[in-house]
Amino acid sequence: MPTLALVWLFLALALWQIQVPSIAYFDEVHYLPAARSMLEGGVWLNSEHPPLGKIILAIGIALFGDTPLGWRIFPALFSGLALFAFSRALWEASRSRFATLAYTWLLGTGFFLLVHARIAMLDGIMVGFFAVALWQCARAVRAPEEGRKRLIIAGLALGAAMATKWNAAPLAVVPGLTFFVVRLMAGRRRLLLSRRGGPVPGVSLLEAALWLGLLPLAVYAASFAPLLWASENPFGDRGLVAIQAMMLEMQQSVKEPHNYQSTWHQWLLNLRGIWYLYEEVDGAQRGVLLIGNPLTMLVGLAAVLWTGWAAVRHKRMDALAVYLLFILSLGFWIFAAKPIQFYYHYFLPSCFLLAALALALDELRDRGWPKVSYGVLVASAALFAFFFPILTAMRLKASGSFLTWAWIDGWR
Repeated sequence: MPTLALVWLFLALALWQIQVPSIAYFDEVHYLPAARSMLEGGVWLNSEHPPLGKIILAIGIALFGDTPLGWRIFPALFSGLALFAFSRALWEASRSRFATLAYTWLLGTGFFLLVHARIAMLDGIMVGFFAVALWQCARAVRAPEEGRKRLIIAGLALGAAMATKWNAAPLAVVPGLTFFVVRLMAGRRRLLLSRRGGPVPGVSLLEAALWLGLLPLAVYAASFAPLLWASENPFGDRGLVAIQAMMLEMQQSVKEPHNYQSTWHQWLLNLRGIWYLYEEVDGAQRGVLLIGNPLTMLVGLAAVLWTGWAAVRHKRMDALAVYLLFILSLGFWIFAAKPIQFYYHYFLPSCFLLAALALALDELRDRGWPKVSYGVLVASAALFAFFFPILTAMRLKASGSFLTWAWIDGWR
């Protein structure tokens, strides 16, 4: 299966020399102490984020030791899972072999996924869970005879994504709201109990609310169980709801300007990167730069506009889904009350942007422009290969080597 081959190739690249650098870098310095403390039943650290991602990091440390492999193995595996699940979601939505393979290729060479596969941060884990949820929802629509099972898995994955990082929360409500809107527009007399019609025939709106609404919330709540074993925690005797309010306050309290902060305008044009690492470590100068693929991040914007047009003009549901997911995931950060934002917040929107690009390349191919479609794929891989050294902390020649890849001021 070509998709699986691409996923295995991506995983091989993600795991290659994953123990370099041998030191904790960037946000690992926050998440790893929190994971270690959980293992020891000690103080609850990094409490502004939900606990599941740090629990998973702790499991990695317990299984593989407190080493770079133990720190990073699960982010790598979840990123590989994200690549597979996103590709299956697009397959279920489009039933296009070319679009599915193109999406797997574009996402694997899009920089975001590889960088977060090789660092003990929460983002790769969160995206992996959310990708599974989208895949299961898409499969439920395509194969309603499997609907209940798929929606249950989707609900579990949605709850796990939120319990890893709040970035998933704004999109976690989309499957349930979509189910409600479709049933409402169908005009069923028994709105809550009718099992007829889309998006998943055989499942009532009331049952869908259970799997896509209450189940994710239950999973999210259960992720706070380790508080019972913590020697102390910053929440005192607050209940679960009050804990969320305190976490929100902590999220919004960071207002001091940061050298790497950026805005959504800059994300769209790929203007402001983040050097996760740039120092001499493990006997050489090494760096890890988070930017998007310079080609696909830009041409993908035109593809997003095309999906909006295709959804209206040709009633394409696959294009509509991708367009709305991009708009909603980006729109959250436009209006979010979080004063300091960073390019890694564009991770999920970039995944949907590349899905739009895959659908657009498929359309160009069908309309007699295959050289353009394949040319974009080849160019994406070529840029990926060129930037690979500073996506994976490879040995660099000298301290000024970063200028080879820092094409604009915002990447320096």
